[in-house]
Amino acid sequence: MNNLILIILGMAAVTYIPRLLPFLLLSNKQIPKRVDAFLKCIPVAAIGALIIPGVFSATPDMPMAAASGMAFTIIIGLWRGGIIIPVLGSVAVTYLVLFFAA
Repeated sequence: MNNLILIILGMAAVTYIPRLLPFLLLSNKQIPKRVDAFLKCIPVAAIGALIIPGVFSATPDMPMAAASGMAFTIIIGLWRGGIIIPVLGSVAVTYLVLFFAA
């Protein structure tokens, strides 16, 4: 049991430190405009990588449910931006369509 806790703490440190270092090292520096533009494209790419494969494999018998979830993601993603609300919302919309269609 102690080994398991040490493994979990080690994995947490290994994933947390690389995320913390840029904030600590670059907190008082100005990011170049090209790098900033690149970083703003990451949520769009992540949505594509998370949602589109799931659309085709999660509901193979109900393409309408998958299409409605993907439509929700596109609309909310373009309107509000971000990644959490479009992803969770698409899951919820797909579930609701499957629930009411059954």
